[in-house]
Amino acid sequence: MYILVIILVIIIIILYSNLNKRIRILENEISEIRKNQPKKQTEEIQEISETIIVPVPEHEEEKIPIAIPEEEPKDRLAPLFNFLQQNALTIAGIFTLVLGIGYFVKYAIDKNWIGEVSRAGIGFTAGAGIIALGHFLRKNHTVFASIITGGGIAILYFTTTIAFREYHLFSQTAAFSITCFITLISISLSYYYKSEILIIFSLFGGFLAPLMISDGQSNYPFLFIYITVINLGMLAVAYLKEWKSIGWIAFVFTNIYLFYWTIEKTEIITVYFYIVSYIIFYAFALYNYFRKGVLFQWDILMLVLINFTSIIGTVYIFKQLQYDPVILFPVGFTLINAILLYREYTEKKSGINHSVFSGITISLLTLAVALQFKTHLITSAWAVEATLLLFIWKKTNLRVFRIFFYILFPLVIIAQLMTWAEYIDAKNLHIIFNPLFLTSSVTVFTTFVNLTLLKKLPEKREQENSFFENAFTLVSYTIIYIALLLELIYHISEKLLITVFSIAMLFSIYYIFIILLFRKKLEISSTLQTVLLYIFLSLIVFDTTIAGTGIIHDIVAKQTDPGLYFLYGLYLAPLIFTTVKILPDSEFFRIRTSSWLLATAIVIAVSMEFYHLYIVSFAENISEIAILREHFSLLYLPIIWAVLASIFIYKGLKSNAQEYSKAGFALLIVTILKLYLYDVWEMDNVSRIIAFIILGIILLLSSFLFQRLKNILKSMVEKKKNSTENDDAEL
Repeated sequence: MYILVIILVIIIIILYSNLNKRIRILENEISEIRKNQPKKQTEEIQEISETIIVPVPEHEEEKIPIAIPEEEPKDRLAPLFNFLQQNALTIAGIFTLVLGIGYFVKYAIDKNWIGEVSRAGIGFTAGAGIIALGHFLRKNHTVFASIITGGGIAILYFTTTIAFREYHLFSQTAAFSITCFITLISISLSYYYKSEILIIFSLFGGFLAPLMISDGQSNYPFLFIYITVINLGMLAVAYLKEWKSIGWIAFVFTNIYLFYWTIEKTEIITVYFYIVSYIIFYAFALYNYFRKGVLFQWDILMLVLINFTSIIGTVYIFKQLQYDPVILFPVGFTLINAILLYREYTEKKSGINHSVFSGITISLLTLAVALQFKTHLITSAWAVEATLLLFIWKKTNLRVFRIFFYILFPLVIIAQLMTWAEYIDAKNLHIIFNPLFLTSSVTVFTTFVNLTLLKKLPEKREQENSFFENAFTLVSYTIIYIALLLELIYHISEKLLITVFSIAMLFSIYYIFIILLFRKKLEISSTLQTVLLYIFLSLIVFDTTIAGTGIIHDIVAKQTDPGLYFLYGLYLAPLIFTTVKILPDSEFFRIRTSSWLLATAIVIAVSMEFYHLYIVSFAENISEIAILREHFSLLYLPIIWAVLASIFIYKGLKSNAQEYSKAGFALLIVTILKLYLYDVWEMDNVSRIIAFIILGIILLLSSFLFQRLKNILKSMVEKKKNSTENDDAEL
């Protein structure tokens, strides 16, 4: 077995030496080609420059290109895929090597070949050897050397962890010192090698090291002193080498640790580390701003995230420990951004930088005011932050802010739903000035701002964008509706259930009516108008059948005041106005079923109101309601339906709207069938005679009017046709 392993190693060495020799020959040939290539290129360029003359105006000023805040290529994943394609074997190789060393150590442990100290020594030696190998290969194979050096660093980290956790070879302080030393070496090597890949390995190892050597006892101050040192090193390297990826890695790890500490053990000392982290990452985000005078998209995103994550953490600590004032940090961060905004103002700049600082300043000030009124922290912060992202998206038209807005806005809705759920157990809330409604007010205000910004986005309105706008607008108005409705219901919840339901339905009808009334100013699309009209008419049906009938029942039972019926009847005003003014001016009737829905809503509303008035007028107690309902259904309802059917048919013939005529004839057929199949057998003789006579007269008068209208329309058409023919003959 051992002989085979030795032979295999010898074969690998021979193959490697042969391949390495051939590669060197190819490298020499490529270098010779490169030496000769510049001469040919310069000769070709000279020939082209001699044959082509480009005229330049004498007085034309040199145009300075404007820096566009776009750091990355359009296909941001292409560099990553190229790197993986070119270095997949290297990555797989170093990973396999690390596993092989690990399995070897495990095998040696199982066989008791070596002691615990020797096991750790093998790990440290293997890691140092791989790092040394990467050092010797760095000149001609930079990427390869960086990857295997990172693998060596990983071996050192894992060896330290195992030696501390499993073998207890040294104390936690010693283990922590070793990991710090490894991190320092890796950062120094990455800076010396000018390798961003290597420093990424170093950062991951540095931030994971505390988890590797943890013994279960929390020493958070010491931990965050260590993290602060790493972040300061990161900031120095980022400024010297302009490596932005390391800042984002450090930001994510730092906030994970900070939020975990904040929730696990809320202490006032954590605030100081939030402030230090804020300063470090704020300086990181402003690198391009101070060096190049411009904010790139990832710089802007870092500014947004560092402001709001710091506010959430610090304000949460103050609220948990009951310190005041909680607006100390929002106001402080507002002043910092206001200074930069003032700097832009004094230099009379009104570009992206000005917009970003003004948006952040106003957002933080809005959040500070909201928190002063005891609003919920997460809901308010996310709502304001989502609006800020939408504002920056509008100003810069950068896709990254649209993506983050899409991610954050659903979270705002979820947070707001959790806030609304507190109405269930809430007691003794003041009208309007209570934490729940004030939090909803922040969401409502930001939603209004979102709707305004969404209408002014610089993108072209295509079908997909139109669908998104309609869906977003509908969701936004729904949020506003629920926020107002829940506050209303909470303060009237002690009243009778039917009263609460009736007021809620009336509020819903007027809410949709107001949106439709100001549809042009609100720029409601035609599709969304049609959706709102369908909801509006459906609410009319539910209101008249459920709320109206319930109110009449309570009035007869002397359980509620008759004035509630007049309050309920206020729905008639928006119904009439919508039918007369809004519906003809919309695209509601482009859908064939719309006329049927309108006819159904009108029939139900008119029928139910006559029924309500009939019951109120003649019922003296609850026991009489059933008898009067039966009498109304047999005698008066067919007459009401016949009149309405005649009106629909007349309307259809006059306006040439066939759907109205069809609805009228359908209602007429239902009326006749009801009369002959059911009503006749339930009526007494007198009622039967009266019903048949009245219904017959109505049908005959309607038929007479239809015939007259038909003849009038026919004569008008013939007259118009004759006049057209005469005009053609004269020509």
